[in-house]
Amino acid sequence: MKKVITTVAAGLAATVAFAGVAAAQTTLERVQQRGELICGSNPGLAGFGVPDAQGNWTGFDVDYCRAVAVAIFNDPNAVSFVPLSAKDRFTALQAGEVDILVRNSTSTASRDTSLGLDFPAINFYDGQGFLVRNDLGVASAKELNGASVCVQQGTTTELNLADFFRSNNMTYEPVAFATSAETFEAYANGRCDAFTTDASGLYAERLRAPNPDEHMVLPEIISKEPLGPVVRHGDNQWADIARWVHFLLLNAEEHGVTSANVDQMLQSDDPNIRRMLGVEGTFGEMLGVSNDWGANIIRTLGNYGEIFERNIGMESPLRIQRGLNALWTDGGLQYGHPIR
Repeated sequence: MKKVITTVAAGLAATVAFAGVAAAQTTLERVQQRGELICGSNPGLAGFGVPDAQGNWTGFDVDYCRAVAVAIFNDPNAVSFVPLSAKDRFTALQAGEVDILVRNSTSTASRDTSLGLDFPAINFYDGQGFLVRNDLGVASAKELNGASVCVQQGTTTELNLADFFRSNNMTYEPVAFATSAETFEAYANGRCDAFTTDASGLYAERLRAPNPDEHMVLPEIISKEPLGPVVRHGDNQWADIARWVHFLLLNAEEHGVTSANVDQMLQSDDPNIRRMLGVEGTFGEMLGVSNDWGANIIRTLGNYGEIFERNIGMESPLRIQRGLNALWTDGGLQYGHPIR
């Protein structure tokens, strides 16, 4: 408990110190003056955020950072990525080391209220699950009584794991590590019977196993993990930009605006399309960016569905189905608010 209190206190101190420096300048102004966005990213999660040998970053979360950069600079490369561990991610954001955090972070009550942070939008609805070897001989997480489970420290994953076993009157042996890479490596080396993290992460990490087909994701989802970009509390304009970039991507998919047809869609008579592309209204100016911000983002990166499919969907090695992340019109939870 002392460690937790100390960590929260340090985070709040960093927030107060940064707030004093930042009072005279908004995040958008600092980013514009610097000439690039600084985005906190996962150190390396396939499909979501990972650098190649040349340091080029790709992934679902990476594309969200690039979308914000396009909104501001009309340049998807006007962004630097800072890899952050689960333990360090919020402190780095609080201290102003990064402008925005986009790296599979779960929105919770305590994070939203006590850490001086805001979660403007949920770009991926996830839930925690378990990965096991096929030869373990289990078909359900409820058959893991007495199992050893590899889990990352300092995450909601660790807390959910304890809740799941407690609520099912089961025992387990936690084998905890500081980073996701260390945690999965321990599982792959046989240090534990099961590996637990968000289901999206299970599919990503499974690809790193020497023989991925020898491992299976169990069917149970034991938690709600609403993931999305995180910003510092108190800068409403910056939170608005993060929020409306997400809603723009969803609205574009819903109205059939893609990277391939966006220029043709500029001639559309549909007022919803004309507003999102900046043909009508001054919605970009309301955010503090150019009115063609929406057209620029879609032209460069595509809509939500395009970003999803190429990074983590059925067109990618992860082959994650849309599920809860389908549009509301297709039975999912993703719902873009109206641009009007």
